[in-house]
Amino acid sequence: MNPYLSRLQAYPFERLRQLFASVTPNPAFRPISLGIGEPRHTTPELIKQAYCDAIRGPEELALASYPATAGTPALRESMVRWIQRRYGVDLSPATQVLPVNGSREALFAFAQTVIDTSRSPDQPPCVVCPNPFYQIYEGAALLAGAQPYFAPSVAARNFAVDWDSVPEAVWAQTQLLYVCSPGNPAGAVMPQQEWNKLFELSDRHGFVIASDECYSEIYFRPEAPLGALQASVAAGRTDFRNVVVFTSLSKRSNVPGMRSGFCAGDATLIKQFLLYRTYHGSAMSPVVQAASIAAWDDEAHVIENRRLYQEKFARVTPILADVLDVQLPDAGFYLWAGVDGSDTDFARDLLAQYNVTVLPGSYLAREAHGHNPGAGRIRMALVAESEECVEAAQRIRQFVLERRS
Repeated sequence: MNPYLSRLQAYPFERLRQLFASVTPNPAFRPISLGIGEPRHTTPELIKQAYCDAIRGPEELALASYPATAGTPALRESMVRWIQRRYGVDLSPATQVLPVNGSREALFAFAQTVIDTSRSPDQPPCVVCPNPFYQIYEGAALLAGAQPYFAPSVAARNFAVDWDSVPEAVWAQTQLLYVCSPGNPAGAVMPQQEWNKLFELSDRHGFVIASDECYSEIYFRPEAPLGALQASVAAGRTDFRNVVVFTSLSKRSNVPGMRSGFCAGDATLIKQFLLYRTYHGSAMSPVVQAASIAAWDDEAHVIENRRLYQEKFARVTPILADVLDVQLPDAGFYLWAGVDGSDTDFARDLLAQYNVTVLPGSYLAREAHGHNPGAGRIRMALVAESEECVEAAQRIRQFVLERRS
């Protein structure tokens, strides 16, 4: 067996299952889950129609032929059109964008492409990532033979990463940096100044920046979140050297089951990633490609989706704000709340007493630099319909008040 497999930790939802194994939820309440970040708004009809039309279309365009790993020119063109509309950035559909089967598998596979363990045989390369973080970053680093380095976060700045605290010796060994903006779970958005710092570090040390931007279209402020390609252009780095962004239709268009997204940026890296994916067998179904074109080319459903989240957060946040340490995030669909005492006890007792599932924050972070930055916090995914989220918030509020009495 691959010896690196033994270094992987249990995924947060497996740990949650173990935590709840002995819990009997209160049957007086219907179950409400805020635990998993799985979009549950209705999939737009235009996407479903495009999917059905494609599967009923000419057989050679649907299921009877092997699809190309690079996708069709029409799909890549729709992706670069969206990038231009959203970020004002022009890319080549032939060399600077690549379809992927959801951002999760691509974020993992990308590390296997760019990590070179032969460069320093006596010391494993570093992969720097936020903490708390999306667990794929750690697994990707470990299975590529690298050592994850969990950069400290600043709670007072909505758990933004404190890049200045990363030692120069770590940057010198770094080959890959994962960033997530808007962040999971706290929803912080990186400003231009922060991107400039990372670009300068990348130029100095030669590491690659993988920017996870799958929450970019769910935001609560007037201005849309800044993306890595947009920040690169603003910094005069129009070749996007050592920068690749990853995004997905899952959250933007409510199609997590379709497994569709793309990566874009540095043409040299995209070329090598395409080579890797050709051997990996990562081609997207032509039917999914057709539905994806319909999704990327339409913005009306995205605006409506964002409005639903804005309305939901506007209703839920005030219910919890005076009983938990919580505030409206910059973006994303999570509330990242501080609780009194143990986050695992909070989650377990909440399920037992009020049949509401939340995810302990410590499961989304690692013990590093003397503490686990997710400890004492919970993540609530406001993915259900508005009334269900409001009901869950009211139960959580009552639970907290009873704990205090």
